[in-house]
Amino acid sequence: MKLDVALMTTGLREALALAQAAEAVGFDTLWASETQHDPFLPLAVAAVHTERIGLGTAIAVAFARNPTSLAYLAWDLQAASRGRFTLGLGTQVQAHIERRFGMPWGPPAPRLREMILAMRAVWDSWQHGSRLNFRGEHYKLTLMSPFFSPGPIEHPHIPIYIAGVNELMCQLAGELCQGLHVHPFHTTRYLREIILPAVQRGLAQAGRSRADISLSSSVFVITGESSREMAQMREEARRQVAFYASTPTYSRVMELHGWGGERERLSSLAARQRWEEMPGLITDEMLVQFAVEAPADELPQVVQQRYRGLLDRVTFYLPFDPARSALWRRWVEAFAR
Repeated sequence: MKLDVALMTTGLREALALAQAAEAVGFDTLWASETQHDPFLPLAVAAVHTERIGLGTAIAVAFARNPTSLAYLAWDLQAASRGRFTLGLGTQVQAHIERRFGMPWGPPAPRLREMILAMRAVWDSWQHGSRLNFRGEHYKLTLMSPFFSPGPIEHPHIPIYIAGVNELMCQLAGELCQGLHVHPFHTTRYLREIILPAVQRGLAQAGRSRADISLSSSVFVITGESSREMAQMREEARRQVAFYASTPTYSRVMELHGWGGERERLSSLAARQRWEEMPGLITDEMLVQFAVEAPADELPQVVQQRYRGLLDRVTFYLPFDPARSALWRRWVEAFAR
């Protein structure tokens, strides 16, 4: 099991320092997300100022872009990093695609499937000089003159991860992708009963095996080097779980555990912006299903025990603070052992 780290930054200069610190600590991969900033720009900075650490998006919003623009971004990052880049894509939800990005919405799984195949057709045309002729229901790409082709690169096989919560997207990951970004709002039961069987169906459909795909996820952790620190983190995790539990997109997770009524009450509070009341609905019984709790020195072992056979790589749902590099390094070394 690999231990990765999330890049949470406010700017490109900060991203440079964090990427170099993360590499020095020994993390396997640095993931950039698309929240307040574009995820590709900090990875471009990191690609030319690091040598070993893997770099990837977790995630970039697929439907805010088109297959060819994504293909260019991934190609350049793969070349700059000398083969260390992973393209992680997510669909987001309809309201954000239409109202935040001003882009059209459609059935997400079929459209994302086409986007992946279209990107690979573009990459093939660049690497091998093949004629671009991709024709799908959502995308039609038939023009790639030599002037617009960046040409072949040393590491042309770019891994693609997609984010999945529900079964269709997990099945698509099993069929076409090198990895699945599991949402941090999950339980081990949801992984076993919903996500893994869906991934396996996709693998079987494509004649692939479990070894052909990596499951990656951020995990909520409650830890610390004192009881006070752990108590603070416990309440922060409770707030985060309450926020995700209020979102209809993730209702299946709550319903699997018989918490559909709690989810509806959380959604009602969120709609009325009564945020401060929401954590009180997340009981300790619920919290233990979503978060891993252990003292700092025991955390790696407890995380590995919990997710063994379920996840291949994890990222602690914590901001990476280089000032505490000694603690992070102990965690990385524990995972390596």
